[in-house]
Amino acid sequence: MPAASVPPSQAPARVVLRSAQDVTEFVNSTHLHKGKAFAITLIALGGIFLDAYDFTSVAFGLPYIAKDFALDPGMLSLVSASIMIGALVGSVFGGYFVDKLGRFKVFMADMVFFVVAAIACALAPDAWTLVIARFIMGVGIGVDFPVAFSFLAEYASNRKKGGIISLWQPMWYVAVASTFALLVPVYFLFQSMHWPENQMWRIVVGFGAVPALVIMLVRQKYMAESPSWAAQNLGLDEAAKILKKTYGVDAEVAPDAVNPLEERKQFQMTIAQAWGKLVSKKYRARTVLSGVINMGQSMEYYAVGFFVGQIVLAMLHTQNVMTNIVSSLILNLCFGVTGGFIGARLSGRIGPRKLALLGFCGTFACMVIAGSLSNVEGAWSVLGSVVVGLLIFCHAAGPGAQGMTMATMSYPTSLRGAGTGFTQIGIRLGAIAGLVFWPLATAALGMKALLVLAVVPAIAILVILINKWDPHGRDVDAEDYETENAPAAQTR
Repeated sequence: MPAASVPPSQAPARVVLRSAQDVTEFVNSTHLHKGKAFAITLIALGGIFLDAYDFTSVAFGLPYIAKDFALDPGMLSLVSASIMIGALVGSVFGGYFVDKLGRFKVFMADMVFFVVAAIACALAPDAWTLVIARFIMGVGIGVDFPVAFSFLAEYASNRKKGGIISLWQPMWYVAVASTFALLVPVYFLFQSMHWPENQMWRIVVGFGAVPALVIMLVRQKYMAESPSWAAQNLGLDEAAKILKKTYGVDAEVAPDAVNPLEERKQFQMTIAQAWGKLVSKKYRARTVLSGVINMGQSMEYYAVGFFVGQIVLAMLHTQNVMTNIVSSLILNLCFGVTGGFIGARLSGRIGPRKLALLGFCGTFACMVIAGSLSNVEGAWSVLGSVVVGLLIFCHAAGPGAQGMTMATMSYPTSLRGAGTGFTQIGIRLGAIAGLVFWPLATAALGMKALLVLAVVPAIAILVILINKWDPHGRDVDAEDYETENAPAAQTR
C-alpha cells in the first residue's frame, strides 16, 4: 500500500517508508518548518557566496597582481584564466561525484579547497604559486555548484523548488557587493598607512578563508545528507534518520519495504552512463536548453557584470579607484540583488523558461541602448550608466538565475548532480569567452562592444523560442521510478 499523500501545509507525525520513491514524494510534497527551511537554504547558499566572493576579489586584484609580480600580458592571462580552468575541471567531475559519493561528503570536501586556496593566494610569493592556488580555488567552485543546487532542490517541496533554487542569484550579488564593501575600509586603511595599493588584493582574497571556515563548521553541525539521495544510495533506514532529524517526523521503514540493494542498482551509474543519459532522446532538449541559457548568461555576466565598475568609469570618462569600488557596490547591491530576489519570487509562478526569455530580451535592449550612448557626455553618460544597471537587473532576474534553476529542475535525483555539473561546462566556456572577448572588443571598439555582445542574448532568445521544454509544474523526480514502478507511480 503506497504511503499516504501529505498535505502541503503540514508534516505528518508518522511516515511509513516502503521505497526510495516514498522519501522523494514526502520531501516534494512537504514543507519544512520555516526556521529549518531558512537555515538549510542559507547553508546551501553559503557555497555560492564563496564562489562569487572568490571570483570578484581576485578579479578586482588583477591590475594590482600585474604590478606586484611585474607580469607580462601572457602571464596575466594565465593567472586570470587559471580559476576558470580549475572550475571547468571541477564541473566535469564534480557533478558525477556528487551523485556517486553523496551531497554532504562533497559539500564538506570542497570547503577545504576554498580555505587552502584563499590562504595560498594571499601568501603567494610568485605568479606560478598564484596560478596553482587559483586553479585549486576553481576546482572547489566547479564542484560546489552541482552539490549546492542538488541540496537546494532536494530539501524543497515541488511548489517552492523554483523560487528557492533561484535564490542563488541574489546571494551571488550579495557576495559581490560584500567584496566591494570590504574594499572600502581596506582602501582607506592602505591610504592612511601609506601602504602600496598593489598589496590590497592579498587582504581581500585571503579574507575568503574566514567565511569558508564558518560555513564548513555550520554545515558539519546542522546539515545532513539529502534524504532523497540517501534513500537511493544508503538505504531507507538512513533516510528515515535524516527525515527525523530534518523534518521532525517519526519515519519508519515498513517490513515489506523494497530491498535497498535492488533499488541501488537502478540508480548507480558510471560517468559515461550518466552523460549518455543527459544527451539521450528523453533529456536532450533539456540539456541543450539549459546549456544555451547558461552559456549565454555566463558570457553576458563575465563580459559586463564582471567589469561593471570599469564600464561605468568608461561611461563617465573618468579613472578613479574609489569610483570603481563604489559604483560596483551600488550597481550590484541595487540592481543585482533586487533583480535576483524578484526573479526568485517569480520563478515559482511563471517558471524558469519564461523568465529567462524575458530577461534575455531585457539585456538585449539594454546592450543596444548603452552601446549607442557610449560616446556621449554629461547627463547622457549618467543615463548610460543607469542602463548598465538595468542590464544587471534584467540579467539577475532572468537568465542569470534561471539558467541554473532550469538545469537543476530538469533532472531527477539520480541524475541531478551530473546534469548540473554538465551544465557548468557551458557556464565555464561562456565565462572564458566573455573574459577573452570583452578586453579585446573594448580595446578595438570601446563601449560600442556592447552592440556586438547583444548577439549573445539574441541567439539565446531564438533558441528558447524554438525549444519548448519547461520544468515548471512537472515532478521530474518521479522519472527515477517510471520504468520499474510505473503502476505505483500512477497511483500516488
